[in-house]
Amino acid sequence: MTPPGQRPRSGRDAAMEILFANQQDALRFDEERVSAAVRAVLAGAGRRAGCVSLAAVDDPTIHKLNVQYLQHDYPTDVLSFALEDDGQTLEGEVVASADTAIANAAEYGWPAEHELLLYFVHGALHLVGYRDKTPEQEARMREAEAACLAGLGIAMPRGAGAAGAANNTKGTAPR
Repeated sequence: MTPPGQRPRSGRDAAMEILFANQQDALRFDEERVSAAVRAVLAGAGRRAGCVSLAAVDDPTIHKLNVQYLQHDYPTDVLSFALEDDGQTLEGEVVASADTAIANAAEYGWPAEHELLLYFVHGALHLVGYRDKTPEQEARMREAEAACLAGLGIAMPRGAGAAGAANNTKGTAPR
């Protein structure tokens, strides 16, 4: 979600721009760390230019977006929207629920800030083409998530992941 009053730059610019909107007040976290992790995922996949908007929201907001774009009538952990991707330049959005991160972090026994960071990493991986519909795709996604977090000095607990809860789904909006 592009923050109000901000318009993403053209994907033809020479650098990757990360915009951040924190639209919730349930969880304090390091926005710079989240942005750096997402930037690392994008660079690792060869995306060097464009604009990705990140938004931390509450469950009612992500529920509304999940209904609007995916016709799923429940809140979820993270949604990603690839708006333009030519293999080098990327325009997209990642929306993650802080409320869900708080609930799931307690279940997995790690900080809610790490769970929310994981959601943003997961969403960024979706933007660059990772999927998690099959067991093989999900294993590849988990490996990429764990590697990104390990690069930040964070060990992912067993069972954690942006699809750890069986009823949570991610998706991309129609282009």
